[in-house]
Amino acid sequence: MPSKKSSSADNQQERQKVADWIVGFTDGEGCFTVSILRNPTTRRGWQIFPEFVITQGKKSLPALKLLKRFFKCGVITINRRRDNHNENLYRYCVRSVKELSEKIIPFFMSNRLRTAKKRDFLIFSKVVALMKQGKHLERTGFDAIVKIVSTMNRKKVRQLLYPQRLYARPRNTAGKI
Repeated sequence: MPSKKSSSADNQQERQKVADWIVGFTDGEGCFTVSILRNPTTRRGWQIFPEFVITQGKKSLPALKLLKRFFKCGVITINRRRDNHNENLYRYCVRSVKELSEKIIPFFMSNRLRTAKKRDFLIFSKVVALMKQGKHLERTGFDAIVKIVSTMNRKKVRQLLYPQRLYARPRNTAGKI
């Protein structure tokens, strides 16, 4: 009968294999992104929206389910394709600042990405940390996040064409023709 120690070591080795697979899979297919979306229900009319996403075709849906089981958070949604591809896309997504800061970010801090995606992850982590502190609710914190986000997923810094629009409340056009 095997000892509990060898069983525990086997579980740790298996977990490390899965963790290494997740790092490689994320390096190839994952995305750490922060969007700034118009939202008239917020005080500024804009919302900062961080998310960790991996999208795959139906054939790879089991891989997304493994991610969801491993992290114990996030959702898998279907994107029904209307193009010339033969299968729908499935999207594993974690949006909760709490889950990002308590599960996703610590995992990737301990299990380092190996590609250029590492840079975007570090920027993403900084934004989530600022949001966890509530800095996105203050104008200076919001401005800092906008500036940080402009450097993500780019080889060059993105320039906002009309930064003043981020401070103008969206007009209520309900009922107007």
